[in-house]
Amino acid sequence: MSEHHADQHRRTLYPPIEPNRHGMLAVGDGDEIYWEECGNPSGKPAVFLHGGPGAGSSAEHRRLFDPARYRIILLDQRNCGRSIPSASDHATDLDANTTWNLVADLELLREHLGIDRWQVCGGSWGSALALAYAEAHPDRVTELVLRGIFTLRRSELEWFYEGTCANIAPELWQGFVAPVPEADRVFGRYIDAYARLLADPDPAVHGPAAVAWSTWEASTITLIPDPAVIATFAEPSYALAFARIENHYFVHDGWFTDQQLLRDAPRLADIPTVIVQGAYDLCTPAITAWELSRALPSSELVMVDDAGHAFDEPGILHALITATDRFAE
Repeated sequence: MSEHHADQHRRTLYPPIEPNRHGMLAVGDGDEIYWEECGNPSGKPAVFLHGGPGAGSSAEHRRLFDPARYRIILLDQRNCGRSIPSASDHATDLDANTTWNLVADLELLREHLGIDRWQVCGGSWGSALALAYAEAHPDRVTELVLRGIFTLRRSELEWFYEGTCANIAPELWQGFVAPVPEADRVFGRYIDAYARLLADPDPAVHGPAAVAWSTWEASTITLIPDPAVIATFAEPSYALAFARIENHYFVHDGWFTDQQLLRDAPRLADIPTVIVQGAYDLCTPAITAWELSRALPSSELVMVDDAGHAFDEPGILHALITATDRFAE
């Protein structure tokens, strides 16, 4: 295990770039996903998997890779970002939005773009999707660059969404529980209570619930709360898509059996892997990253000792770009 410290010279994001091309890909079930390609069309293929699920990709994610050496692929997963139909429309049915359909979508996109193998980079939920994809298709993955490890184990969901984390952020937790009926303010009931709130057709019910859910996450993803991030997550349209998709996945435990991603990690033994983890990550505590590194003894675990969960905290950025630079060779 290696560490990065506050006084260390750090890599920063590559300069802003625009896509060379982009499009929509029909993936079935009436869903179309947005994709884009940036950087060097002849470079090393790499795909970035955003978090949430439901957060969507951003222009900053393009900048984790050297555009001179990488063919950079970004996408918005089903029903979020620029993909259609959007979960921000309460009428959008999420039944087809499952982990294994997203894994199939990645294979469809890889084939659509004519890519044989690619580096897979993802953080938070993106790390879970990256692991699920790589465990299903290890022959298609050149390297894994993972951050803020999340595997949707019951213990992880209970930590952040059922009240254990309230011991560290009690004031912020009060905002999360505010929409929940008193009878459901009990450990083990919050995720299901939110499922009912978010499914309610009345905007006066599902709207504030979505904002409360999203604000809880936005307020805890950085070591120091970032008002700009909180404001972005609290925008009603974004919040509704984000909260509906996340809650939908958590109610179903990500369509994983408990411990599945860690249990099947040895399938990835031959894939060079870097695991980047903020030591003070409240959303996805370091225990899961540590356990994944134990399941993959050949992996490199980089523990960033002055960071939380967000990909753009300086120490985490440094570690991610160090990894992508190394793997570009």
